[in-house]
Amino acid sequence: MSRLPGADTAFVDPHKISAYLLNPAHPQNGGKARFFRDHGFAAEKLAASLADHPQRHPVAHEQASPHGRKFIVHCALASPDGRDPCITSVWIMDAGDDRPRLVTAYPRGA
Repeated sequence: MSRLPGADTAFVDPHKISAYLLNPAHPQNGGKARFFRDHGFAAEKLAASLADHPQRHPVAHEQASPHGRKFIVHCALASPDGRDPCITSVWIMDAGDDRPRLVTAYPRGA
């Protein structure tokens, strides 16, 4: 498989991290906050590790979406506790944009 196009410019919105992925009160969080915090992540480190994820691992699946091209990346996420859990990160390249942005991330198999 190939790498995420534009992986070196991947964008992770800090609001996505603080208001969603690390927010246990978010109604659609589904335990993601506990999972990422249990691996030692705080906002800045999680954003950096997620931005690095598609640079270290190939795209497992690509599909068209109403908004652009969606890319799925699996495997180890560098974590502060050194356990490097396997996750799925989902990226989108909006139509007319060449910079991928994070849609979501979650434990692999969840």
